[in-house]
Amino acid sequence: MAHVQKIIEEIETTTPNALTWTAALVGSVTVGLSGVVPIVLLPGDTASPTTFQGDRNLKLLLSFAVGGLLGDVFLHLFPEAYGALNDKGDNTHSGRLNLGLWMLGGILTFLLVEKVFELTEDQGDSEKREPKKKIIGYLNLLANCIDNFLHGLTVASSFLTSIKLGMITTFAILIHEIPHEVGDFAILMRSGFTRWEAGKAQIGTAGVGVLGAVAALSLDSVQSLEARTAWILPFSAGGFLNIALVSILPELMSETNPREAMKQLVCLLTGILVMALLSNF
Repeated sequence: MAHVQKIIEEIETTTPNALTWTAALVGSVTVGLSGVVPIVLLPGDTASPTTFQGDRNLKLLLSFAVGGLLGDVFLHLFPEAYGALNDKGDNTHSGRLNLGLWMLGGILTFLLVEKVFELTEDQGDSEKREPKKKIIGYLNLLANCIDNFLHGLTVASSFLTSIKLGMITTFAILIHEIPHEVGDFAILMRSGFTRWEAGKAQIGTAGVGVLGAVAALSLDSVQSLEARTAWILPFSAGGFLNIALVSILPELMSETNPREAMKQLVCLLTGILVMALLSNF
């Protein structure tokens, strides 16, 4: 291990810019491609909404997704955003107020986008049910784009500090993202995406992570980066809250089978527990 560390240090001193850019971009792409992991983990008919058992399984995955989103917001995004206030010395009433306003802004923005698309689709199509489901998937992809952009910023910032820190950060985000991506996959399947459409859409959001990495590498300093992106954490937290509590949970609340409702509750709590365990990474 010491030998590997010595090699990394030698490379850093000889070609710092090229190595940093390459490692940061590779790390961002690796994190982004975690979105296709559910295609490998979940068999083809596990979460198919076209069969009775597949629909039940999909609802269990959606319950896990709700728990994962809630855990991500309250155990990762919000604590990290609040910690950033302390790091900047902005833990004042106005700083905390801005944090809350950005979170509300995320909730209201996603709600507004959903309503606008609903009204547009309702005017052009008499079948309202399917377009409404599709909107949830697109909103989730939008939230994932913001989240992946943030991951790209984080990975690149870590590699700007050192190659070792960048590798550790990439691994931590990757472990954190895999259960999150399983939930995202379930949301896209429920929204009417096929398995391969969901996979291609997730790969598309990975490209936004690369843009985040390029943005971080192009700025002069990590401090400048943090100052310009402080709003992203609370805004994306608000978006995830809207998806979990407004777009998905009402459908799960309509479950009339007590046994299935209990299974869904267990999956929801499991999602929160997994995110709680991963928040230590």
